Amino acid sequence: MAIRMLVVQCSETAPIGRLAGWLTDAGAELDVREPATLPAELTGYSALLVLGGEMSAQDDRKHPWLAQVRQLLAAAVADELPVLAVCLGAQLLATATGGQVSLGTAPEYGAQLVAKRQAAATDPLFRELPITPDVLQWHTDEVSALPPNAVQLAAGPACEQQAFRVGRFGWGIQFHIETTPEIVRSWAASDAAELTDYDLPAIVDRAVAVHDDLAEIWAPVVARFVEVAGDPAAFAGSRTLPLAGGATTTAGPITDPAAIRAALAAEAQAARRPQDR
Repeated sequence: MAIRMLVVQCSETAPIGRLAGWLTDAGAELDVREPATLPAELTGYSALLVLGGEMSAQDDRKHPWLAQVRQLLAAAVADELPVLAVCLGAQLLATATGGQVSLGTAPEYGAQLVAKRQAAATDPLFRELPITPDVLQWHTDEVSALPPNAVQLAAGPACEQQAFRVGRFGWGIQFHIETTPEIVRSWAASDAAELTDYDLPAIVDRAVAVHDDLAEIWAPVVARFVEVAGDPAAFAGSRTLPLAGGATTTAGPITDPAAIRAALAAEAQAARRPQDR
């Protein structure tokens, strides 16, 4: 059976990058669409991938197509169609399913670490990851409240909701895994005027250098996502239910939380100038 995947490319500045090769190597057939050519429904697709972009997840006035992306995400989660949503995509997934997105307390740029949460130990995609996997950050907004029926899979010191799963098969990651060095350099050049308080050359150098590690860590995760899309029943497990009072099921960290947060904070600070907060 063909594993046909709809790929929503929200912006030409945030292309599918290395995900294309990882997905096709794992057996997926990709239908890459820009917002103007999105289908009305997901019939005939085995999975949905929503990429990032420079716009806000709730800026429907400037980008009215965002509502259609949210509708596709909500339909996929309701129908238990596997979803992988990256950065802006993760924020759209959260808002489409009852979560909240807001301006983050601190922007994140460049190569950083995130920390797995306990729920990741049994997650089909995250269970084999190291406790603190490398990621690539480039965002100012963040998921400020997870949707009901969601579990937190990874956290960070500045942005708490780094990865989550909503329902059985709806995965959102705030960070990037799809970039190439060229994509990162283009983002840095585009945002240079807003990043004068950062040591941008150091951020870019560190981001470029981390790409081999990103591939080693995340290509197998993407391959497992294709496996899930090919046979969801084999990975279904038990449904995740919201807690009493509408809270979401966010388990504690695998190891000592203070030690993990201190290490992550040091990693993030290393990319900033001494006078930065």
